Amino acid sequence: MAGLAAASPGGDECLEEDEDELEPGLDEAEAEPEAGSGTKAAGGVRGAVLTRRGITLRVLLRDGLLEPARGVLSIYYLGKKFVGDLGADGTITWQETGQVFNSPSAWATHCKRLVNPAKKSGCGWASVRYKGQKLDQYKAAWLRKHQPNAPPAEESLASEGEEEEMPEDEEEEATREGRAPMPEPTATKKPEERSKKQQCKNLAEPAGMDHGPLGKRLESKPRVPVRYCTLGTRDSARNPQTLVEVTSFAAINKFQPFNVAISSNVLLLLDFHSHLTRSEVVGYLGGRWDTNTQLLTVLRAFPCRTRLGDAEAAGAVEEEICQSLFLRGLSLVGWYHSHPFGPALPSLHDIDAQMDYQLKLQGSGNGFQPCLALICGPYYHGNPGVESKIAPFWVMPPPEQRPNDYGIPMDVEVAYIQDGFLTNDVLQEMTLLVEFYKGAPDLVKFQELWSQDQTYLDKLKGSLASRTPKDQSFTHILEQIYSLLKLSS
Repeated sequence: MAGLAAASPGGDECLEEDEDELEPGLDEAEAEPEAGSGTKAAGGVRGAVLTRRGITLRVLLRDGLLEPARGVLSIYYLGKKFVGDLGADGTITWQETGQVFNSPSAWATHCKRLVNPAKKSGCGWASVRYKGQKLDQYKAAWLRKHQPNAPPAEESLASEGEEEEMPEDEEEEATREGRAPMPEPTATKKPEERSKKQQCKNLAEPAGMDHGPLGKRLESKPRVPVRYCTLGTRDSARNPQTLVEVTSFAAINKFQPFNVAISSNVLLLLDFHSHLTRSEVVGYLGGRWDTNTQLLTVLRAFPCRTRLGDAEAAGAVEEEICQSLFLRGLSLVGWYHSHPFGPALPSLHDIDAQMDYQLKLQGSGNGFQPCLALICGPYYHGNPGVESKIAPFWVMPPPEQRPNDYGIPMDVEVAYIQDGFLTNDVLQEMTLLVEFYKGAPDLVKFQELWSQDQTYLDKLKGSLASRTPKDQSFTHILEQIYSLLKLSS
């Protein structure tokens, strides 16, 4: 019985994966008479058969340590909460989808992979809680009662690579530390019944931006990017605006977990938006996610015509964007923002915001859905030419043995789709943006020189040229928009 202590790192987690195969064979053991069997370490039938990995939910239910009930099981992982029902037969039913799992490991692995596709196992007994207490504590209690001479089992496997989860009573403390807990998804509706409007509201006012006064970030001191490997554990003293170089999936021997295709009209509109002001801008991305091909197609950009920090206006604009997504049959698939005079690399603040958005956009849907982030650097003189650098990125959770590290900003490979023509939607958005920034103190002065021989307007035109459809019938409309810019500035 020395193996009960699970002394080797991750021992129980590895054994748990065989639980489903072990459970059917327990019927014989469970049918044995209980008299005298539960008090012997090795002499009784139960003591001889039920090693630590043989103790299943059915055993704990049979011996009265657990009771079947709705909503008594929970998992907290990377800010996401999952709730399950415990059946009398030892199965777990995930409330949000009705899926049934035969063991804590199976449920935990499934749920965690929705949040982190790289997750290989669930460490179920250390992750799943029954009425707030981890299941491995109930397993340890069973051992103390029925096998008192066995070596004491470790209380939790969390120290062996599994992140400690955050129950509700710890959320207030997390908020004080600056780690705002995610709003809980609504479990009363099935995913297919939830409207795109509700999905849109999962991304509240863009949190990836500096909410300081207007123009606070204008042509600030150049920020030197750092490599992710130099960051280490989170440090509150570190500047949240520190830029971080992105990492390729190939560099860490992983495959990109999804494919991405982006319409040229999306790039044109967000590039135009980013050029207009010396302050950062933000917007949403609409598109479709195909679970069969694992392809995320970004079809539409939705600029936020608001000033950062103006919560009232932001709410109205977001409602308008939600309506637009819904009417066009699109889903919210990501967001964009600009670094007007800096490189198109994420800051530590951007990385945390993107990780939050990935979790929010996941919602309560049954299956992984990516959330894409785009950063546009329109006026960075380190760009190779006049074309703005538009960089897509996605955040991979930190290694489980280092849960307090920053997320890893990953470079996303993208296929670009050249649109045949400019849509009326795009042209209308461009006109509305010009009107919105008209007369603003941070509006770019397009008649001034950007370089020795190019004005800011020349720079804008040159950047948009590669993203403009081949159809020239809209050229005169674009020229009208450029004329409006001249007058506005």
